[in-house]
Amino acid sequence: MKIKSIVLPIAVLAALSAVAYFTTRPTPPPVADARVGQPLVDRTVVEKAAKLRLTDQGKTVTLVRQPDATWKVATYHDFPADFSKLATFISSLTDAKLERLVTSSPPRIALLEFKDTKIDLLDAADQELWTVTLGKNPETGSGRYVRYGAEAKAFLASLSAYLDTESKNWANTELLALKVDDVAKIEIPFAEGGPVTVSRAKKEDPWTAEKTPDGQKLKTDKIASLLSSLSSIRFSDTNELTDANAVAAKASERLFKIETFDQKVLKVALGRKPEEKKLKPIAPPAEGQSALAALGTAAELLKKDADGKPAEPAKPLTPEFETIPAGPVFVNISHSDGTTAPVNALMQKRAFQISDYTFTSLPQKSDELFEPAPPPAPPAPTPAKSEEKKAP
Repeated sequence: MKIKSIVLPIAVLAALSAVAYFTTRPTPPPVADARVGQPLVDRTVVEKAAKLRLTDQGKTVTLVRQPDATWKVATYHDFPADFSKLATFISSLTDAKLERLVTSSPPRIALLEFKDTKIDLLDAADQELWTVTLGKNPETGSGRYVRYGAEAKAFLASLSAYLDTESKNWANTELLALKVDDVAKIEIPFAEGGPVTVSRAKKEDPWTAEKTPDGQKLKTDKIASLLSSLSSIRFSDTNELTDANAVAAKASERLFKIETFDQKVLKVALGRKPEEKKLKPIAPPAEGQSALAALGTAAELLKKDADGKPAEPAKPLTPEFETIPAGPVFVNISHSDGTTAPVNALMQKRAFQISDYTFTSLPQKSDELFEPAPPPAPPAPTPAKSEEKKAP
């Protein structure tokens, strides 16, 4: 009885304490900024933007949306932008969220290293739709400190985007993307023996050559490798059209002609300045000494060795050469569609370098395209006639 009399008051007091706590507990402080927990940038703002501008350490990249919804790199000769790279970057912006408000104190904001690293979305009139300045990364954890415009607020955002401010890196490097199944004919140039033309009537048909040597056949793997190299060409760098290496490359071009089943003709010229060997200049005679005196005096020339024989004449100087490496490989492409083919316009802007391998992997001699044909199969033996049955 005594235990029950003690437990009951305790339970009543506990219940009263709980009621008092829930009725008198302080309300949680309001969120410091309503944007916390929201995306770093709203997708609708991105959709309205006509320009994307990236700035970091004095470098700026500007991409401009075109009427057909494609993008061009305004800071790199108006080349078409790499859409895949752009889409990845935009997704990283719209996927990032503001995790927390870090500070509204100007002295503390100054410690977060907000300098000139900026991302701007602009309209067609260059008016800012959205701008953010990036600070340093937090010492622990991931993300990036960000600041909107000139606001006296610094946030931590879950942003992991890399700001690439090399304009060339935003250009679409693809110069030619041709489906192998669309190719009907290829003219392959060679320095000796002239070009070799291979063709097929349908994509399912085997390739045939106009001039196949006796006892030879086409190497199908060699034609497949050639098509692979020529149908997907990307540039690695560009130069002025007047660049010395680009001009010299034209003198050593190999011109491949490709015809598709729908009668489109593409000409792909690849070349490079060839390797050179130059004679090294002979060192001049010492100061105050003539070239003849450098050979020695008459007495020295008539000097005899210990046996009384005339001394052997000095060996002639062996000429020394220095090797100047071959220049970079350049490609020039023309399409029969004329002004409607984008590649034709690009070729008027710059000289395009490509990888050395694309050039060196091409067949250098016509006999590389052929291999011995298997001997013809022997004729099938004629079955022997069965003997006539003798009459019984």
